[in-house]
Amino acid sequence: MSLVDDLVAADIAQRAAQQRFDELRNQQNRLSKQIGPLQGALKKAVDDDARAAARAELDALLAQAQGLSESVKEAEKAAGSAGETVDALWLTVSNLVNLDSPVGGEEDFAVLEHVGTPRDFAAEGFAPRDHLELGELLGAIDVERGAKVSGSRFYYLKGPGALLEFALLNLAMQQAVAHGLTPMITPSLVLPSAMEGTGFLGQAAENVYRVEADDLYLVGTSEVALAGYHSDEIIDADELPLRYAGWSSCYRREAGSYGRDTRGIIRVHQFDKVEMFVFCRPELAEAEHAQLLAWEREFVDALEIPYRVIDVATGDLGSSAARKFDMEAWIPTQGTYREITSTSNTTEFQARRLRIRMRDGDRTRPLATLNGTLCAMPRIIVALLENHQQADGSVRIPAALQPLLGGRTEFTPLS
Repeated sequence: MSLVDDLVAADIAQRAAQQRFDELRNQQNRLSKQIGPLQGALKKAVDDDARAAARAELDALLAQAQGLSESVKEAEKAAGSAGETVDALWLTVSNLVNLDSPVGGEEDFAVLEHVGTPRDFAAEGFAPRDHLELGELLGAIDVERGAKVSGSRFYYLKGPGALLEFALLNLAMQQAVAHGLTPMITPSLVLPSAMEGTGFLGQAAENVYRVEADDLYLVGTSEVALAGYHSDEIIDADELPLRYAGWSSCYRREAGSYGRDTRGIIRVHQFDKVEMFVFCRPELAEAEHAQLLAWEREFVDALEIPYRVIDVATGDLGSSAARKFDMEAWIPTQGTYREITSTSNTTEFQARRLRIRMRDGDRTRPLATLNGTLCAMPRIIVALLENHQQADGSVRIPAALQPLLGGRTEFTPLS
């Protein structure tokens, strides 16, 4: 049977179980209404025959009520169990994809635009160093001690590396606030309901860290906490759109990536990120999606990094996105583009699961949610170091970051 068949069968079973419970409960209520007057009649009976008749009828009803009570409890339990089965099945259902998305798997994306021209290092007379070699020359990245303290895929940013991350964070938040987004510092630990509601306990569950002792999850993106911020709420339509920019540390197990990107800080277990999140009317979701992508482009343009924009194929959308655009920065030493930002239109999918609605006139209905990465460290740092490096191992600082680094124009190697 297909998932749809399973859902239909489970829904039919749940409706039948609920109907049986409702019928038995109604019978129980009718009996209760009969028992009360009989108890009163028994107290008022003046002769033995009337008292005996009332007692017999009352005893019969009480016996019936006792048996019915057990049936009601069993029916309620069955209805609850059937409802849990339906809910569990719905959690495995992905969002409907946008028909404009390219069809296929991870490699079937469509390139929408190239921005900037990758440098010709051969023409400049030197071979580019990769980000890890540059980070070690500058005293900015330490993966050896990261592995010593925490294991593989952990790292330290220090000196210029730490300052660069703080500068990027400040630039991202300054831009977000300038565009009217509310800055947020969000929790990194969330309840299972938040993870389920956003779609991160389905096919993405293998990459999630769980704190079993407390039944909490470490988020892989502040999208989870931002989406859950208005869970179980009804928002007045006149207040929409609500736009947030959340900063948090993020954690990913990177399951299934054994042997991939083991050098440096491209694929790591912990990183910091500024994530944009929007609650809006469903009919305005596509316009909000375009706006999030425009803000991401504005940020990366300020960093003077060559990149491309891709329309992600249907098989790579994950469970919650109806459509997704990624921005990929050029990484010189790899000779390819790597993802640095992503923005998704999740339509009403997350709002329905998190029970977030909008009050629109005299009715309530689900709203739409969208998310977009404004700045994800450390991949932005990787792209900055490699694209702005110079022959002597120094790294030029883009003009947009210089005021946030005390006017410094470059990072130079340790003496």
